[in-house]
Amino acid sequence: MSKQPIGIFDSGVGGTSIWKEIHALLPHENTIYLADSANAPYGLKGKDKIIELSIKNTEYLIDQDCKLIVVACNTATTNAISILRATYHVPFIGIEPAIKPAALQTETNSVGILATKGTLSSELFSKTSGLFASNIKVIEQVGEGIVELIEAGKVYSEEMRQLLTRYLKPMIEAKIDYLVLGCTHYPYLMPLLIELLPKHVKIIDSGAAVARQTKAILEKHELLNMQTDKAENTFFTNGNPKVMASLLDDKFEVKYLNF
Repeated sequence: MSKQPIGIFDSGVGGTSIWKEIHALLPHENTIYLADSANAPYGLKGKDKIIELSIKNTEYLIDQDCKLIVVACNTATTNAISILRATYHVPFIGIEPAIKPAALQTETNSVGILATKGTLSSELFSKTSGLFASNIKVIEQVGEGIVELIEAGKVYSEEMRQLLTRYLKPMIEAKIDYLVLGCTHYPYLMPLLIELLPKHVKIIDSGAAVARQTKAILEKHELLNMQTDKAENTFFTNGNPKVMASLLDDKFEVKYLNF
């Protein structure tokens, strides 16, 4: 019904973890991915700056005739999505830490959340956490330095391993049985996290849920692309294109865009 592209933006390359889920579920949808790596991480910026950057990204994607925009960034969602929805006519899909399923399923009444400072300090996260996790222990950890290492192409470096070991220590001591990933960069850490965490700890991210919600909203607005032509997937970054290309297994061309 609509061949217009789905627009996706993030503070950097991390949102490609969301793009992969959307592409797997909706392989015929055209997409445009925008990585604002020059300003990563958003989690260290103030609310006004996060809103300003989110508006800039949104307006670029609207100029590219996107029919729906996925805010593939926890920090941008928790700080800016209400303003984006009130300002622009296209549907928006947001992402926030999946604290609800962790809180409902925990058996030790102790869960960990690894996220950016901007997400953990946001009103939306505080509201969601208070609603669903008020009766359990939540060990919050700001993932300082993680996004920077991923943006530098150092996902599996010794520096990353040492950082994660330090961040996970208090969670393991608190006997968590769920770890919530509160940043779209963090799913790329899954192999390291599985190695460092006790075997019983389950890791939750929001990628698959975001993809399902994207499909549902497209159906609701009658915007699904019903054609079966090969999808056109375009990737832009104002950072290092090679870093994003490596996370996409070099299957797609990543273009530098000065924005």
